[in-house]
Amino acid sequence: MDQAEGLRNIIKQNAAYRPAARVITVTSGKGGVGKSNVSINLAVQFRRLGKKVLIFDADFGMANIEVMFGAIPKHNLADLIYHGKNIREIITMGPMDIGFISGGSGIASLSNLGRDYIDYLVKNLSELDLLADVIIIDTGAGISDSVLEFLVASGEILLVTTPEPTSITDSYSLLKALGRHPRFDRENTAIKVVANKVGSFEEGRQLYTKLNAVVNRYLKIPLCLIGVIPEDHELVKAVMQQMPISIQNPNAKSAKAFTDLATALETNATDPVYHKRGMSGFFASIISGR
Repeated sequence: MDQAEGLRNIIKQNAAYRPAARVITVTSGKGGVGKSNVSINLAVQFRRLGKKVLIFDADFGMANIEVMFGAIPKHNLADLIYHGKNIREIITMGPMDIGFISGGSGIASLSNLGRDYIDYLVKNLSELDLLADVIIIDTGAGISDSVLEFLVASGEILLVTTPEPTSITDSYSLLKALGRHPRFDRENTAIKVVANKVGSFEEGRQLYTKLNAVVNRYLKIPLCLIGVIPEDHELVKAVMQQMPISIQNPNAKSAKAFTDLATALETNATDPVYHKRGMSGFFASIISGR
């Protein structure tokens, strides 16, 4: 039995009586476009919709989620894999009972795990499907191998971009690299664009139209515009105070835009393109290299 087949058997055993959480992966072509802000505020808005939410911080080397939450995790994924911690012990609670997990250095070693470690990891990750309705994966920025591995494992991707020419160019480069990946399933992956830091809704739509035109012409990857987040000084102030704008100032224009984003995502939650494999299935895809 090869590793991939063994993983499938483990997943079947653990998923038989469990619901599967909705996994949304948030990414960007470059840093500094507000990707982690989108992840955190989206989590807050899903909580307001009555969802249990968890953020998985896969941007190892950066600590954006914990800094913006004002909470330092005691443990990360490596402690689960190698140091005997269970899944609940590596979850840090943030505002509004939003949990988050730091991937840390554990992500880099996923592909080298033996069967016993994989069995333990997948069983623990299966627990997340009982603890959360929605799990938001906050990836690193750019086109590194680790980012692409997370994206090809995802059925639902939010691509955050801004009007800056470099952001648009880097978003295209990320999609180009994703499209060339041997395991990218364009038929069963929904890529949704979030236009961030724009001056108006119309500017956000124009940004999407520009990106979609070149992607459709050269890459043939379907995109859709799911949200437009305006440039907002109140959001900048909230970040400086390590507080999500959706909590600090729910009436701010950016907070209202995040409300609209969560509502739009919830509206199409039953879209048949999503294969709700939950977190165990998500990581099994990464580990097995399927």
